[in-house]
Amino acid sequence: MTGRYARQIALAPVGKDGQARLAAASVLVIGAGGLGCPVLQYLAAAGVGRLIIVDHDVVEESNLHRQPLYTMDDVGSPKAAAARAALLRLNPTIKVETLAARATPDNAARLVGDADIVVDAADSLAATYVLNDACQALARPLVSASAVGLSGYAGAFCAGAPSYRAVFPDMPARAATCSSAGVLGSLVGVIGSLQAQLVLQLILAISPSPLGRLVTFDAARLSFGGFAFHDAAEPDGPLLRYISPREVTADDLVVDLRGLDEAPVSPFDGALRLEVDMIGTLIDDHPPSASRIVLCCHSGLRAWQAGRHLRDHGFTRLALVALADGTP
Repeated sequence: MTGRYARQIALAPVGKDGQARLAAASVLVIGAGGLGCPVLQYLAAAGVGRLIIVDHDVVEESNLHRQPLYTMDDVGSPKAAAARAALLRLNPTIKVETLAARATPDNAARLVGDADIVVDAADSLAATYVLNDACQALARPLVSASAVGLSGYAGAFCAGAPSYRAVFPDMPARAATCSSAGVLGSLVGVIGSLQAQLVLQLILAISPSPLGRLVTFDAARLSFGGFAFHDAAEPDGPLLRYISPREVTADDLVVDLRGLDEAPVSPFDGALRLEVDMIGTLIDDHPPSASRIVLCCHSGLRAWQAGRHLRDHGFTRLALVALADGTP
C-alpha cells in the first residue's frame, strides 16, 4: 500500500509513522451530505483506517450538484450505504461502518465514545450542540463546519480547546439552510475539504494544532479569514441542553411550540400549545418553580429561542427537544 500513499508519505509531517497513525485512527462523520462527501472522500483517500458514517437521509437528485460522492444510480438509496459503497471503491483497504439514523441525545455519547475524532457535517444546529456536549464530556475533538450561500467556516473544538458553545453561545434568530438560502456546490466542497484538513492535522499531530482555531471562506470575495479562540470562555449559568423525547417525564411541563396547522396533535400528552411569540404568557401563568419546563419544536431552533427567553426571566430548570431528531 506504500504506492497508494507515496505522495503523502513523502511529506515530512506524515512519513511512515504518520501513515500508520492514519491507519489506526477512527473518525465519526455525522452527515454524508454536502460537507460530509468531501470529508469522507479525502479521509478515505488518505487512508484513515476506520470511518463511521451516520446519516438518516436518502440520496435525492437535488443533492447531486454538491454531493459528488453519489450518482444518478444512487437516487433513492440511503446516503450512508451509498457513501460506504463509493468509499470502498475508492479505497478497499479501509473499514467503513454505517448507521442510517440521526445523531440524537439518545446515541450521541455512544457514537462519540467509539471514535477518536468527531466530524459535525450535519444540517441541524440542535445536533451540533448535542455533539458538542458529548465531545466536551468525553474529551473528543469536534471538527464542525457550516456552508450556506457563498460563505462558510470550519473549526476545531473541545478536547482541551474551548467548546462550540464558547464560540457560539447562542443560536441565530433564523437558521438559513441550503434549501432556503441556496448554496454553490464548489463552496461546500471547499469547506468540507477544510474539515478534512483539520482532521488530518489532528491525527498527524501537525503543529500548531487546529484545536482552538476557526477558518472562514467568503467565495463572493475570494477571501479566507478566521481567528483563534483559545481564550474563549465557556458560557456561565444553566445551559440550554437538548434531551431525547424518552427523557421527558410525567412531572415535566411540556410546551409544544409548533402551530396546530404544523402538528395538530402533540406526541406529549397534556402538552401546552404555545407559539414562540406567546411564550411570555407562560412566564405570567407559570412562574419559576421546581418543575422542569421542556420546550419542543421540529428543528429545535424555536425551542432554543423560547428557552433563552425563559432563562432570561429566571427559569433555570429547562430542557429542549428537537422532534425531528426522534419523535416517540
